[in-house]
Amino acid sequence: MTPSEQIDQLIAETADWRGDTLAIVRKAILASDPEIIEEWKWMGSPVWSRDGIIAVGNAHKAKVKLTFMHGARLPDRDKLLNADDRGNTRRAIDFLEGDAVDEPALQRLIRAAIEFNQAKKKTAKTTKMAKAE
Repeated sequence: MTPSEQIDQLIAETADWRGDTLAIVRKAILASDPEIIEEWKWMGSPVWSRDGIIAVGNAHKAKVKLTFMHGARLPDRDKLLNADDRGNTRRAIDFLEGDAVDEPALQRLIRAAIEFNQAKKKTAKTTKMAKAE
C-alpha cells in the first residue's frame, strides 16, 4: 500500500470530525505545492515533505495535531501555531472539534516551511563545498 493510500485509509477509519479535519488539512497541504510528497512514518503518521519534512499529522483523542518540524523558525503572520512541542524547533497547530481550517493561511505556512527547507539545504550544500576547498 502506498503512503497516500495509507493516509486515505486513516482518514476513512477516523470516521468523525477528526477524519474530516485531517482530510481538509491534507487537501490544503497538497494544494500548497505540486512537489509535496506524502509519506507514512513512525508506525502510522502521515508526513508531508519537500526538500525535508514539512509537517506530521496525527488524529488524537480530542484533537488533530499538525506538527511542523521547524515551526519555531517559520514566520506565522496568521498566528496558526498554537501548540509548543517542548523545544526550540517544533511547533504545532492543534485543531479541536468545531475549529475551522483557514486553508489560505495554512498554505502560507506550508510554503514558508518549504522555503525554510530549501534555504537550509542550500546552506548545507554551500558549507559542504567550502569544507571541500
